[in-house]
Amino acid sequence: MTIRTRLTLWYAGILTVSLLVIGFGTYQEIDERLRHEHRRAPEQHAMAEAGEMVFQMGLPAILLGLLGGWWLTRRALAPMTQLTDAVEKIHERNLRDPLPRTRNGDELDRLTEIFNGMLARLDDSFNRTREFTLHASHELKTPLTVLCGETETTLRDESLAPAERERAASLLDELRRLTRIVDGLTLLAKADAGQVALKLEPVRFDELVRDNFADAQILAEPQGIRVELAGCEETTVRGDRHRLRQLLLNLADNAVKYNQPQGRVTMSLRRAGETAELIIANSGPGIPPEILPRVFDRFYRGDPAHSPTVDGCGLGLSIVQWIVSAHSGSIKIESVPGGITTVSVRLPLQS
Repeated sequence: MTIRTRLTLWYAGILTVSLLVIGFGTYQEIDERLRHEHRRAPEQHAMAEAGEMVFQMGLPAILLGLLGGWWLTRRALAPMTQLTDAVEKIHERNLRDPLPRTRNGDELDRLTEIFNGMLARLDDSFNRTREFTLHASHELKTPLTVLCGETETTLRDESLAPAERERAASLLDELRRLTRIVDGLTLLAKADAGQVALKLEPVRFDELVRDNFADAQILAEPQGIRVELAGCEETTVRGDRHRLRQLLLNLADNAVKYNQPQGRVTMSLRRAGETAELIIANSGPGIPPEILPRVFDRFYRGDPAHSPTVDGCGLGLSIVQWIVSAHSGSIKIESVPGGITTVSVRLPLQS
């Protein structure tokens, strides 16, 4: 029940009680007057006259009071409704936009001022975090590039002992993994700061899906996973070709990595109204319902599919979510533990 409805009911109750008190007082007054005039059956006359007065004057008064109370309540709570609507639209990208104030100095205006101060502090905190992540990832790139180059040079040394070669190869794998993490962090930090420019153009999405299907087959071959393309309708979307390729590759890579030996990956693309709907399903171990809402969180690797033996850094789905959002699309993941995990992506068609 809204505050407006609750206040209106309370107001109606108060008016009703007031009307009863007025009626009782009127009845007592009329009864006393009739007794002084020595009329017969004063109780009946008093009750009739009191009822008539209450009906003629009380009911219009209470109706007018209800309408006036409703109007006053609506007018008084209108700023609260506006504030609620504005607060609902707050997200990390519009923290700098102040909430509308009435500037009449009342409690609600004071509350709005406090909210604006809180949003300003949150925006400053988010900006500091983005700047730190961006600068840290940028500074890490150079030493990582140097270390990878030196390790690759070491591996090309034919005089290297087998044990040393194995250690160098393991080191190179870890360095490359760390480089992917840094690259992912850099991309997400720039995206949060609005520094990633997308080259939007008409893109044949079905062609990208077919290319990705071929890539997925290569990724799945070592594990004996079967990749199927159930359907691929001709669709054209407006987007950044490079980012859309990255989106498809991350989803295919996840579907293969978090799968069962001799499992299956199914891909399909179709038109769904004004959108192109991509569906990728795999026969992996599934994701528990309590963990499913967090799969897009950065570095979150808490589900059973994220075993220590699976190579990954927990940024792939975060990047996928950003790419989909940057293309005004939507993404949804459904999973049955021990069954099928399905990822659905919808992107607007080129108009």
